[in-house]
Amino acid sequence: MADKSKMKCNSPVSSNRAGKKMMVKACSGGKEKLLHFGAKGYGHNYSAAARKSFRARHKCDSANDKLTPRYWACKKLWAGKGGSTKSSPKGIRGKY
Repeated sequence: MADKSKMKCNSPVSSNRAGKKMMVKACSGGKEKLLHFGAKGYGHNYSAAARKSFRARHKCDSANDKLTPRYWACKKLWAGKGGSTKSSPKGIRGKY
């Protein structure tokens, strides 16, 4: 488990929790919280279309509270342009 007291505020790092990509010690308004965000195992599809869909689905334009995983997923993982064209893992692609 990460030692929250040694982490820098509002600086995302790789998560040590199974199934999560990132973690951050979120500090806002005198409060601090250890948050884990981003799902592992869904490949690296940060294409423009996937980015647009994620941001609309999670209402990223209204995510202003630093103490929520939604804020950090929108800001860190899905912000801006670019992304990988790497395909999803084979086990997931054929399920839908």
